[in-house]
Amino acid sequence: MILRVREVSPVEPAFDAVCALFDDYRAHYGRRRAPRDVRIWLGAQVAAGRLAIYAAAVDGTPRALATATESSASLALGTAWTIRDLWVDPQFRRRGLATELVRAVARAARDAGALRLGLQTEVGNEAALDLYLRLGFERVTGLEILAYDLTDY
Repeated sequence: MILRVREVSPVEPAFDAVCALFDDYRAHYGRRRAPRDVRIWLGAQVAAGRLAIYAAAVDGTPRALATATESSASLALGTAWTIRDLWVDPQFRRRGLATELVRAVARAARDAGALRLGLQTEVGNEAALDLYLRLGFERVTGLEILAYDLTDY
C-alpha cells in the first residue's frame, strides 16, 4: 500500500474523488446526496480561501479527506487552524489514513505560522477521540460551544 497525503485543489483530477468522499461523509450524517452541489460548494470554499482540502490517497486513489480552516487567534495576535471535517472511506479505516491526514494538516498549520490546531467531534465518537488524544490533542474544558441557526432569522 502506497499512502500519499497532500492538499488538493479543484483544478486537479483527484478533486472529483475527494468530492465523492465528501458526499459520502455528508450522507453518513443524514444529509441527502448532492454530488453536483458538493463539487460547486467545495470548489467555491477553496477558491475563496475559506477551506483547504487534504486527501490521503492509497495507490493513487483518494480514500480519505480532511478540511481545514484558518482563523484569527486574537488574544495571541496570531492565527489558529481548525480541522473541520475528517472522513475515511469505511473500507480503508484502521490503516493510518486519519493519522497521516491530521499530521499533514498540523504540519501545514505550523508551516503557515499558526499557533494552534483545533478540532471537534461528536460526544461518543470514541474511535475519533482515541485517535486525537493519541496524537496529542487535549480536551478543552471551561468552554461551552453555542450555535445560532440563521436559516430562520
